[in-house]
Amino acid sequence: MSKDQYKQNESKELLKSKIDAAAKRRKAELVIKNGKIIDVFNQELIDADVAIQEGVIVGIGEYEGEQVIDANGKYISPSFIDSHVHIESSMVTPKEFAKVVLPHGVTTIIADPHEIANVAGIEGIQYMLDSSENLPLNIYMMVPSCVPATPFEHAGAILKAEDLAPFYNHPRVLGLGEVMDYPSVYHGDKSMLQKLNDARTLGVKIDGHAAGLDIDAINVYTTAGIKTDHEAISASEAKNRLQRGMYLIIRQGSVAKDLPQLINVVTDKNARRCLFGTDDKHIDDLIYEGSINHNVKLAIQHGVDPINAIQMASLSAAECYGLKHKGAIAPGYDADFLILSDLTHVEIDEVYSAGKRVAQNGKYLHEDIGETNPINSLLSSIQMKEVTPEQLQIKFKESNIARVIEIIPNSLITKHLVEEVEVINDCFQPSIERDQLKLAVIERHHQTGHIGLGIVKGLGIQKGALATTIAHDSHNIIVAGTNDRDMLFAIEKIKEMGGGLVIVENEKVIASLALPIAGLLSDEPVEKVYTELMNLKKGLDFIEASKKFNPFLTLSFLALPVIPDLKLTDMGLFDVKKFKHVSVQA
Repeated sequence: MSKDQYKQNESKELLKSKIDAAAKRRKAELVIKNGKIIDVFNQELIDADVAIQEGVIVGIGEYEGEQVIDANGKYISPSFIDSHVHIESSMVTPKEFAKVVLPHGVTTIIADPHEIANVAGIEGIQYMLDSSENLPLNIYMMVPSCVPATPFEHAGAILKAEDLAPFYNHPRVLGLGEVMDYPSVYHGDKSMLQKLNDARTLGVKIDGHAAGLDIDAINVYTTAGIKTDHEAISASEAKNRLQRGMYLIIRQGSVAKDLPQLINVVTDKNARRCLFGTDDKHIDDLIYEGSINHNVKLAIQHGVDPINAIQMASLSAAECYGLKHKGAIAPGYDADFLILSDLTHVEIDEVYSAGKRVAQNGKYLHEDIGETNPINSLLSSIQMKEVTPEQLQIKFKESNIARVIEIIPNSLITKHLVEEVEVINDCFQPSIERDQLKLAVIERHHQTGHIGLGIVKGLGIQKGALATTIAHDSHNIIVAGTNDRDMLFAIEKIKEMGGGLVIVENEKVIASLALPIAGLLSDEPVEKVYTELMNLKKGLDFIEASKKFNPFLTLSFLALPVIPDLKLTDMGLFDVKKFKHVSVQA
């Protein structure tokens, strides 16, 4: 069954209507005249009319329309597709997310709801599907493959193959989401094999997550049927994936900014195998920097031909995910398109979804629809035991040499340092001078009382503490600070808010953003969320955090035990290369 939502159970009457318009037996509902059509198949421009009927392009040539739009010599481009994105990283609901990305020319996204699934399981996935219905943004989804991401942490749910199977019947579910548990693939883990086999049997897509994997590991991945990856960070890694038949998703998000390192791999010969994704991007970055339109602009700035860059953002993505009716200005394709006033700078004047104008000059135009109310379990996701001062102590015996997580600015990868730390009364003391702060991950789903402790270098805050329930992928509470009092105070405030982000200093809240839906999403309009994010930025200035990267986003990935080198889970310090927990004391 086709996964294209406009092609489900199409009636003969609708088909005849489109054929009649294509054959010019009737006027098309909409015709765009005097535009330069971007032909992503032949990498050239076409001077012709575009005829649209029933939300579908039915002709390129000379047409009459019931409604005619004069493009005045501007470019008619296929709209953009975000090939890999986690809506939850924007911290707003799908409806609010649509308001932001549509004006940037993105009319289709491939979303992986594994963030909310790690908190709320199948109820979280269902909420994301329900709350993304009837939007002008086409939201397709991949069902999360790794909940939890690894057996070395405690998430809010465990999803097995039988839990995922019913979702494949949903018309907007395209396949199995990013497989990040490589050891389970490599060793043929029974549960993982079942998930992979189910997807392969159904003929659906399987996304990869090949962070730090060598050539042999990529061979294993592709043999398993995993055909995409968004984790390449170097040209050689990108080439290795392309050589082995994978689609290369070139990521440019809020933390991981890989496009400059990867874009030179793209050639005219392989561009149909290269596409763009944002993965994780904060709402403020989406508002001002943009979404996939930003990737396209950057690619052009790095020397990629504009039409080639647009093809990667449209046709390449559609072909990768089997969206046969998306990604091009051609008969039979959905009328998802852009009017561009400047091709090189990708200046978007108008955005159309299914033939309807949904944004103009950066302003969202579609009528508002009501929100889907989350079920109670999504609104009560903080289930944790009280944290005592003693539980935050990192004990040292004899030596004061420690394993330290060092942040690499604007990267998900960290360094594994071994260095001297300050120890008083056999306990680690945070040091602003050495830029060594205390880090803690507190299990918040099942009241287990698990607390992982570590030391982080490079966060750069000079006072206070910051905490959040956004801690990929299990989304326990993660907190970093210069002293225990502020860390404990921040944890308590997170609990009171029902999840979110908070900055504290001297046991006072400097700024906060409540995320009551699973501790990941706000229930407020995007405008209010943006205002509170700006207050958080001021709060980060107050505690003198580093300006080289987003401290909250960086903090949120320090608990992800599938990306090298050293991370922290609720079960302790984790060496990703050895794939096991290690002690803080070296």
